[in-house]
Parts: sequence; structure tokens; C-alpha cells
Amino acid sequence: MRRREFIAFLGGAATWPLVARAQQAHTIRRIGFLTGLADDGKESQTRLTVFRQELARLGWIEGRNVLIDYRWANGDPVRAQTHAKELIALSPDVLLAHASMAIRALFEATRTIPTIFVSVSDPAFVENLARPSGNATGFTNFESSMGGKWLEVLKEMAPRTGQATAIYNPTTSPHIAAGRYLLPLEDTAGRLVIRMTNSPVHSSTEVEQVIARVADLGDGGLVVLPDTFTSNYANLIISRTAKYRLPAIYPYDSMVRSGGLVSYGINLKEQYLGAAGYVDRILRGATIADLPVQAPTKFHLAVNLKTAKALGLEVPVTLLARADEVIE
Repeated sequence: MRRREFIAFLGGAATWPLVARAQQAHTIRRIGFLTGLADDGKESQTRLTVFRQELARLGWIEGRNVLIDYRWANGDPVRAQTHAKELIALSPDVLLAHASMAIRALFEATRTIPTIFVSVSDPAFVENLARPSGNATGFTNFESSMGGKWLEVLKEMAPRTGQATAIYNPTTSPHIAAGRYLLPLEDTAGRLVIRMTNSPVHSSTEVEQVIARVADLGDGGLVVLPDTFTSNYANLIISRTAKYRLPAIYPYDSMVRSGGLVSYGINLKEQYLGAAGYVDRILRGATIADLPVQAPTKFHLAVNLKTAKALGLEVPVTLLARADEVIE
């Protein structure tokens, strides 16, 4: 090799690591995450840890070859819209939305960036669930008929329940206000000879008023519907139902681990695992049409024996036998 060529070779070899690092930096991918929940929830952080761990297992290490931008709307639809615009301005490769409030905000802001959703009740914005034609797909949580199942479990847990009240926020969950879960609740209430009422709430004060009123009935029970608002105010609802010794059923097992009586619903950690898989496929070149919307195939029954004892309830053996999680 001639001296001039050798010097050129050495120069090229010296600059190669710099070029490689520049190319690596250029290939860092970006994920935008938006949820309607507050950022102080232990369960929310646990689910995100599951998501990051699964991404890492698939080869995406946060801070190394992928960046994740987090936004928490804390139950405020206006804030969700603002955060959606902020995330889109960062030019993410893919978006992840938790719950209906988040997906609505992102869907209003973009129809092009691939978006994966988790814990969405009614994906009416997806025309073809098997092969989505738009920019969104993901994992749903509950069919409308689940409303009746919640009431059945509540009645089994607290047989003396003669009147039940469904609690939710119509602003954060307009699909519930439009009748989702409410009609099946009424149908099941008629069959179980239970008087069913609905109590829309918008603030912590209204939550306390409703719970106190239902407790005064003597034979009342509470059905906590899956809603960003009720998730953000779960600790308040749990503490007040304990104070008034009111039986209540919840949609998520995390609420039972926090002291709630009983829950029947999906395992959100599993949905975050699935979402990580979908995000991985998008980052590797798949399209939304390749990723069908998935409905849950298993529901999780959780019972808190300590809370049942405090309420003076004896948990039926048949319910315990079916429980996936029993908290002593």
C-alpha cells in the first residue's frame, strides 16, 4: 500500500467511530405517551415499567435507541388536547394512548402518526377492527354487557343489596353517558330485583355526596364504572365507601389492592405488554393495518377479605373459588 493511500486509510479509520455514532444517534426512535390519568399513581408507574421492560426485551432501550416522552392529563380533557399537540410537535414515530380521553385527543390532533391505544371501551373511530384502515389500533377493555356482570358480582358479594348506584363522570366518559354499561345494568337490576340509579359526578365533593346518600339507603351498593375520573379518584372512593361501610365493585384489581371490596375486569399490565409488542412492530416497519384491534380474552376477579370483614360481609365460597386474586 502506498504511503499516501495508507495515510488516507488511517484518516478514514479514525473518523469511522464518529460517523457510526452519528448514524446511531440519527436512528434513535421516539415514542409519545399520553394518558388521562395523574402521574402520581403507583399502578400507572408499574404498568409503564412493564411496558419499558418489554420494549427492552424486544431490543428498544430507553435513552439508548428509543426516547419516550410522557404526558399526564390528570383527568382534564383540555389538558389532554394540549399535551397531544405537544407530543405531535416532537415528531414521534409512534404514539401510545391510555384510555378514551387520550385517544380522542390524539385522534383530533393527527390522522397520520401510528397510534396504539390501551384500555379503550368503544373504538368507534376504527372502521375495521380486523384490519384498521386509519392510524390507530390497540386493545379494548370492556364490552357494554360488562355492566350487568358487575352488578351480578356485587349482589353475590353483598346479598342484601336492594338498591345500586352507578358512578361515573359524563364529561370524561361521554360514551357512558350515552348508555354504555347503563342499559345492561338496568336489565340485570330488573332480573335481580334491584333498584338501579345512575349518579353522574364531576368533583370530589359530588363523589362524597353520592356515597353518603347511597349509604343512607341501608341496602345500597355502588358500581364504580371504568372512567378516567373514577380512576383518578379511586382512593377517595375507596376511603369513603369504607367510612360509610358501603359495598362497592370496581373495574380494576388495582383498586382492590388499594382497599376496595371486589373487582372484575381486565389486567392492564397484560395490555401494556401487548402495546409494547405493537410498538415494536411499528418501529420495525409494520403498518397499522397489520395490527388488529384486540379485545380481552380473560377477566380478573379480585377480592379483598380484609375489606369484606370490615363491612361485615362473608365472602361466598363460590366467589372465592373463582377469584384470581384474594387479598388477605
